[in-house]
Amino acid sequence: MTFVQIIDCRTSRIDEMNRLMDRWVEQTKGKRTATHDLIGKDRSDASHFVEIVEFPSYEEAMENSKLPETDRIFQEMLALCDEAPTFTDLDVVRDEQLNTATARRFFEALGGNGELPPLGDLFAEHYHDHDPANEQDTVGLDNIRREMETWRGAFDFGFTIADQIAQGDRVCTRWLWNGTHNGDFLGIPATGTRCSMTGTTIFRFGEHGKIVEGWWEYDRLGLMDQLGALEDLEQ
Repeated sequence: MTFVQIIDCRTSRIDEMNRLMDRWVEQTKGKRTATHDLIGKDRSDASHFVEIVEFPSYEEAMENSKLPETDRIFQEMLALCDEAPTFTDLDVVRDEQLNTATARRFFEALGGNGELPPLGDLFAEHYHDHDPANEQDTVGLDNIRREMETWRGAFDFGFTIADQIAQGDRVCTRWLWNGTHNGDFLGIPATGTRCSMTGTTIFRFGEHGKIVEGWWEYDRLGLMDQLGALEDLEQ
């Protein structure tokens, strides 16, 4: 279970505090157990700061606290604070990346049965798609829907999500695609072949939590080989 510690403090010396944290990061390389550190400033009180430190577990947080470097830095931090900071220890009971959930919904919709949904709740109208298999980028929701329909007309397929990583306004998804070739694909008549490929997609999110840009990397060459499209080249 993820564990976070919230440190609430007041200081007029935030630049020195930041330099102090930089020193702690440098001195604890290969030792610390903290995985994420976030500091926020109160918009209504410029001297009020809240630091949120994330750990894989409470036990690992305690290991981090016992480091001599942590104790030294903490003592210096106290000297920079206008008053003694307060600490709140929290076991995380829900952790939901909303953009990650939206990306997952897209892969479920793309590989689902029946008619392709409108996708207006997932993509911005000006969505910009980067696919190295295409000579030009695909721009606009209507255009990307047509490209998706090409794939859906050629294969019955679905995605298995292997990993998802979110940072800022981007979500990276590593996926496995499995499909049956039951329609024309790039001039290749239906073969009935069961095929698979792996790939990675990065989505950038914009206003209202909609996807505004995407980058794709996938084993298109391996797919064409499974469909027998490379046999003439190999001879």
